[in-house]
Amino acid sequence: MYSCFTVSGSDRTASPITEELVSHGIPVVIGQKRENITPAIDLVVFTAAIHPDNPEYRAVQELGIPHLTRAQLLGQLMKGYQYPVAVSGTHGKTTTTSMLSEILMHADTDPTLSIGGILRSIGGQVRVGGHRFFVAEACEYTNSFLSMYPGLGIILNIDADHLDFFKDLDDIRHSFRRFAELIPADGCLIISADIPDYSEITEGLPCRIITYGSDSSSDWYADGISYDSFGHACYTLHGTAPDGTPLEKQVSLKVPGRHNVSNSVAALAAASVLGVDMDTAIEAVSAFTGTDRRFEYKGTMDGVTIIDDYAHHPTEIKAALAAAANYPHDRVWCIFQPHTFTRTKALMKEFAEALTHTDITILAKIYPARETDDLGISSATLQEEIRALGHDCLYFENFEEIENYVRQNCRKGDLVITMGAGDVFKIGENLLS
Repeated sequence: MYSCFTVSGSDRTASPITEELVSHGIPVVIGQKRENITPAIDLVVFTAAIHPDNPEYRAVQELGIPHLTRAQLLGQLMKGYQYPVAVSGTHGKTTTTSMLSEILMHADTDPTLSIGGILRSIGGQVRVGGHRFFVAEACEYTNSFLSMYPGLGIILNIDADHLDFFKDLDDIRHSFRRFAELIPADGCLIISADIPDYSEITEGLPCRIITYGSDSSSDWYADGISYDSFGHACYTLHGTAPDGTPLEKQVSLKVPGRHNVSNSVAALAAASVLGVDMDTAIEAVSAFTGTDRRFEYKGTMDGVTIIDDYAHHPTEIKAALAAAANYPHDRVWCIFQPHTFTRTKALMKEFAEALTHTDITILAKIYPARETDDLGISSATLQEEIRALGHDCLYFENFEEIENYVRQNCRKGDLVITMGAGDVFKIGENLLS
């Protein structure tokens, strides 16, 4: 039996997502103001981006309205499913969640899905299905993933990030250990054996542990990796079929880069745990063409290819630029928009080194997101660090200047990647328009 709820919401700015909600009859107020919150509201759900000084949050507190974080709501929903799956990791969550989602849909399991990016096959981020499988992306920021109730947990990697919340890498690792401890004794944890000292995360856990990684010391791994002319990988998968027998299968991907080999192995290992026929799972992964803003082909301008990527951490930048190296190109242009002052300052040298792995590097202004303190830095600071490594780097104050420079200096055969978690994608869209 289903209950009926009246849903409304607000956001700081309009976006394709708010427009989609409005098209389905859900009222969305643009601009977060105290008057948006009234005593008639029974429950308020807010994201990790909402801080105590938000006027709507303050009104909720003063009026005593029950409230949950988005992660807490997801956790409560998870309790109603037979096989709740939480995909965690500093990088690759959206792609791996999407791959596993495609597998479960291809296997006709009617999964319920909550993804951190736009999955084209479902036309959005959420799919409401049956009550067997619930697959959700589990973010570590503000320890959101500790509100979930996974029966199957996946840890893709653990890296230093979100240092506006975590103290250091050890603090982050501690949170991932707490996430692993959420899995019950009859559940399963799939973890990358490429995580340094990963046994610190798994030691003493009562649940089943499955490893995947880059060599045969892991339960699941890929070897014989080769790439086609667009950087799409083909490899031999080694693992265990749902019936417990060893398997060795060929997998061909339609998404580029070595990092996506790893993501696909994690998704296929999870599919096996969930009882999906491996040939069916491989068919789905082999047909997967990616999610929005993950090395997404945007179009071609006078023979110049435009790609957009969400990479906003040095590890992600390196992975995207490594994928670009196998993609058809003459020169690779990376237009990078740093995301938050905290992350940029904490990882300044790592960002600088990562951004030398391209022919032409252009920086946009730092996208502040939730931050108001610039910590005494700017993209000009990062530009100096890059130049100190012997790599030239340009910095422009606004998107229009970047677009003009690209139009005047790009040549046929070049590959331009707009990169970052902010609104840098608009540069590519403006160039193509």
